Amino acid sequence: MGRTPIDVKQHDLDLLWQLIFTWTSWAIVAVMLVIAIWMGIKQRTPFYVIACLAAGVAAFAEPMYDVAFDLWFYDAQNGQPGAGFMHFSAFGVPQPIWTHSGYVILYASACLYAGRWIYEGRLRRRGLFAVWGAEILASCVFEVIGTGTDVYTYYGPYVMRIWNYPLVIGILEGTQVVLFTVVAVLVWRQVSTAWGLLSLFVVFPMTFFAANIGIGWPMIIAMHLDDGRATEGIIWAATILSIGLCAFVVYGVSRFLPTQPVGDAAPGGTARTASVSGNDYVGATH
Repeated sequence: MGRTPIDVKQHDLDLLWQLIFTWTSWAIVAVMLVIAIWMGIKQRTPFYVIACLAAGVAAFAEPMYDVAFDLWFYDAQNGQPGAGFMHFSAFGVPQPIWTHSGYVILYASACLYAGRWIYEGRLRRRGLFAVWGAEILASCVFEVIGTGTDVYTYYGPYVMRIWNYPLVIGILEGTQVVLFTVVAVLVWRQVSTAWGLLSLFVVFPMTFFAANIGIGWPMIIAMHLDDGRATEGIIWAATILSIGLCAFVVYGVSRFLPTQPVGDAAPGGTARTASVSGNDYVGATH
């Protein structure tokens, strides 16, 4: 609040890339929702749609993330604000309408392609780390484009940048996706009715801030130390610590992966499913 440098606030937004980000991201979300609805009808569960909606709604909490991680969405043209497709502002940080579509793409996609594997007890530790790696890569691709084309920026004194994008952000986001996906599926397996899946609207922000703030706090504090103590060496050490904690958390979460199919004991939030054969995707054993 009040920490964003004036040159960052007055930096021109690339209007063409704003259009690309807005329309492309919402088109992808439309496709994801069609897939989620189709999967939901086929499996008789609203899990996939609710997971997507929970991620999209949680984007209203994005300003808190922006303050902690020194993120700014460009909104100026010729030094004057108002050029962005913004729908609200909090803590002085304007929020573009594509943050909601971005949240769905980055944070709910794993529920679509890995959720059923986890639900049926078919995903093991190696598979979960593969999901983690895929989500880190997806985050880097999405955000390297955004930060490299004057749509938004991480203006803090980050280290380990790819183009203009701090790699640690992608690692934290990938960790959050793993955490949310596993916890969401565990809820899915336990709810007695489909209404219980609405709790994902609470699960998402809890896992989002647990991962990004709860694991990223060493780096966040290191970058914002007062009295000239935010040295490059301290930021490097704190960044490496946060990355190490991410790997530790993914390993820890893997211990909670279901190992047995639900079978005829399926909860009310889904359809009853047949037992999974041993030839299905397994990954490495515990």
